[in-house]
Amino acid sequence: METIVHLLRHGEVHNPEGVLYGRRDGFHLSELGNRMARRIAESIGDRDIVHIVTSPLERARETGAPLAAVRGLEPVLDPRVIESANKFEGISFRDGGMTFVKRPSLLRHMYNPLTPSWGEPYDEIAARMMAAVHDARDAARGHEAVVVSHQLPIWTTRLHAEGRSYLHHPKKRQCTLCSLTSLHFDGDRLVRVTYSEPAGDLIPVGDRSAPFSAGGAPAEDRP
Repeated sequence: METIVHLLRHGEVHNPEGVLYGRRDGFHLSELGNRMARRIAESIGDRDIVHIVTSPLERARETGAPLAAVRGLEPVLDPRVIESANKFEGISFRDGGMTFVKRPSLLRHMYNPLTPSWGEPYDEIAARMMAAVHDARDAARGHEAVVVSHQLPIWTTRLHAEGRSYLHHPKKRQCTLCSLTSLHFDGDRLVRVTYSEPAGDLIPVGDRSAPFSAGGAPAEDRP
């Protein structure tokens, strides 16, 4: 019996100041982000999706709302799929690497990329995400579930599922805005991981590797 759990990254966020917003409230989807969310509903709304889970943060809830409406489902808020914690949260990285030149004290957090030293440990992210994935799988046995989360938690989950090292460069993550990282289960056994970009054509050229991430020292969503 196959069950699919789709990890859906949220859409573009309105963030003109280039703040690494992390777990902060008040960051909503941009106009383009809302278009991306509607594209997801159009693209997979006819699939056998019986369960939807979202991160508690606004951008995730707003991304899942159109799909939930099409499927006639009430999303379940799950704090286990929230953005990763980060010591740089609230800092603007609008100037890119110059932020560290202007504020050299930030570099004291950069001593260990394996943990990472500047944020929530990768193994802890993977553990909470996989626990949520297993619960979503159980809730959708023989059908499909969607979990709306964030770039680093989704990418860390994929690395864990594929038995790969957590050490990576943020710009190398295959996890664009409103992309789907899909975990395919045969019973309780994970048998494969697939990836797709239903809203890929909406991402502006040059913006595919987002630069303000909560988990990898600047690299998340374009403002």
